[in-house]
Amino acid sequence: MPVLPPTTKIRPPARGIWGTVIFYLIIGFFTLNLFGLVGTVLVESFGTRWFGTWLPQGFTSEWYGYIGENHDMGQLLFNTLFVAIVTTLIALVVGFPAAYVLARKKFRMRAILTGLYLLPMMVPPMAYGIPLATMLIQVGLGGTLQGVILINLVPIIPFVILILAPFIEQVDTSLESASRMLGANRWQTFRRVLLPLVIPGLLSAGMLAMVRTIAMFELTFLVADARTQTLVVALYADAFSAGIRPTQAISAMAVVYMLTTMSLLVVALMFVKPTQFVVRIKTK
Repeated sequence: MPVLPPTTKIRPPARGIWGTVIFYLIIGFFTLNLFGLVGTVLVESFGTRWFGTWLPQGFTSEWYGYIGENHDMGQLLFNTLFVAIVTTLIALVVGFPAAYVLARKKFRMRAILTGLYLLPMMVPPMAYGIPLATMLIQVGLGGTLQGVILINLVPIIPFVILILAPFIEQVDTSLESASRMLGANRWQTFRRVLLPLVIPGLLSAGMLAMVRTIAMFELTFLVADARTQTLVVALYADAFSAGIRPTQAISAMAVVYMLTTMSLLVVALMFVKPTQFVVRIKTK
């Protein structure tokens, strides 16, 4: 192999340079738009008047007091967190066995069963939400947190199954076989072998399901009333219901909703590292 002279410099291909430039331009454009949208809402929530200028004419925090006077913020936050946490826990308990069966068992009609599991995620929520909400109202669960949880479980359980199944598939079956050969029963094998290996999947599915539940508007809107509505429903009501409300107050409600979601994300990332979202555990 010929040795290059010391003064010779190897230049990267032009295509690689342009690809890098285009990549960073796209990332920068996306980041700029994201900060612009979020920053506009945040600045408006503290502005007095904002018409035709780069910044509001003045700044105040009265709009947060305004939404506090017009809403029971403590109740809204409790409803939002309670529905998100309980829905996620139930979805994990119900979805884990289903994900295990789909990941481990080979049987006829497996593809059809998988399609049925994922059907609520592919069908528009309003298509099944209206008859489901009607049934819940008829049995007395309309306007209750139980009804809100039940209707949100319909799309969240398939969502959890979809996330958990790949994690379970990546755990080698020989580990469970070895555990049973050493005298462990099914419960001991699950608790001491399978569960520790799929904890990253459970945490990932739980975090994503919780954020998705908080953002679930259509189904919650169909069942909740003024006492059981969540932050996203209250935000929609402020923006589109009858009456005149300052746009700054609507922006303040949007900031509270955004901070609630981001707080849950930060808390979740304290226990789950992003590198745990994708794991592969195989024995040679």
